[in-house]
Amino acid sequence: MRRPQTRSVHRIRGLRRAELPVSTAELARYLIGKTLVRDTPGGRISGRIVETEAYPPGDSSGHAFRGETPGNRSLFLERGYSYVYFTYGSAFMMNVTSESRGIGGGVLIRALEPLDGVALMQRWRRTARLLDLARGPGRLAAAMGIDKRLDGLNLCAKGPLWLGAAVRPTGAIGTSIRIGITREVNRERRFFERANPFVSGLKRLNS
Repeated sequence: MRRPQTRSVHRIRGLRRAELPVSTAELARYLIGKTLVRDTPGGRISGRIVETEAYPPGDSSGHAFRGETPGNRSLFLERGYSYVYFTYGSAFMMNVTSESRGIGGGVLIRALEPLDGVALMQRWRRTARLLDLARGPGRLAAAMGIDKRLDGLNLCAKGPLWLGAAVRPTGAIGTSIRIGITREVNRERRFFERANPFVSGLKRLNS
């Protein structure tokens, strides 16, 4: 297993909006291997995106299904913005908007392989176990210090949270059904880097 770095050593190029596919499923696949970067007063945190889920327009399990509301307004921005929501009474979830402006669609970032700022991630997560720092969307948000204050950010511009290009080649990408939903459960809209130990979920879904 690769050991993540403990300080900021990776040179990461920011993604341009023009590079992002204008399609939720295509964006969910495209983001595998790319980088999520969180710049904080205490230093930089970053991680390779190794697991995503697509929630395209018309998907009854997605937050955009019933239309725009004050709570999900960010989801209707053009592709490449953050949509952060609070769930289960205890966890934030980080999403990337994925369609044209006015059309609700998003990609849930489910897991990261830590790269930079591991010590800070461990402090925020209150654990030293590397595999569990950002494996699962709630853990990911906690490790990256993501909360509702980061909702609606332009992820294609430098700021406290942004998307970066891949820092190394991406491995084979697998697909499966999504995790923890009750509608449209048989659609294969989850994407992950095969054989990556930082991917969440059951082993039978990750082969």
